[in-house]
Amino acid sequence: MTRKKLGETLVDMGVIGQDTLDKALTLQKGTKKPLGQVLEDMDALLEEDIAKALSKQFGFRYAKGLSRFSFPREVLDLCDAETALTRLIFPLKIEGNSLHLAMADPLDIELQNDLSFKIELSILPCVTSPEEIKSAIRKNYLIETDAQEEDRPWNILIIDDQDIVLTLAEVALKKEGYTVYKAENGAEGLKKAMQLQPHLIVTDVLMPRMGGEEMFRVLQANRDVADIPVIALSAKASAEEEYRLLEMGFYDFVPKPINPLRLVARVRRAMRMVHGAH
Repeated sequence: MTRKKLGETLVDMGVIGQDTLDKALTLQKGTKKPLGQVLEDMDALLEEDIAKALSKQFGFRYAKGLSRFSFPREVLDLCDAETALTRLIFPLKIEGNSLHLAMADPLDIELQNDLSFKIELSILPCVTSPEEIKSAIRKNYLIETDAQEEDRPWNILIIDDQDIVLTLAEVALKKEGYTVYKAENGAEGLKKAMQLQPHLIVTDVLMPRMGGEEMFRVLQANRDVADIPVIALSAKASAEEEYRLLEMGFYDFVPKPINPLRLVARVRRAMRMVHGAH
């Protein structure tokens, strides 16, 4: 028996109509976007609709309400927070020689094989929505910050792999009364951004482990942090580089080596325009 395609499954479930499916298939032509993404862009369905359809189409178990539970450390340690955030996966439980793994894309066989090889357990995928996974990650992986620090008004996250840049930026911004958090690469910055949800992020473009551009794309794909303005730092002090980064969606651009006065002025402007700060 031939398995139904995702679009047919969504129509059978009553999530979308045939006319909506036909329109989505037309829009999908010539692109590399999955059908689910096209339908989301059309506001025709929600993330959980896709998860439920994948569950029905391929027989994956559908997981929900993950953030209501706490998971043991030995299970969480099988997948680091960076991988969980970027690949949208979450380890649920070990059963025998297998790991039950919640995935936004349970058809990603390469990811399953890589993780299975690394942890020496077979992977039993189940499907859930990206938002379910992000909520579970925030609760179980990201350490809560000190309440007193959170009460301080304007929080800024600075991300750079050079200590001198971090120090210069921290000193200049603290003088203006901002609370400053620091990270040394994009992976660490991504984790802190999800944890702290700062009012503004200032990030270098080129860094080890994860660069500023890749981190920015991950942030933009996460509705919880997508609205945080991000200022790019780049050693390529050219009009072309500034244009390229602004076109990507960065809020502003500051060339390196940084001038503290320029940085403070750009930060003040962003905080005033976005948050109404004075």
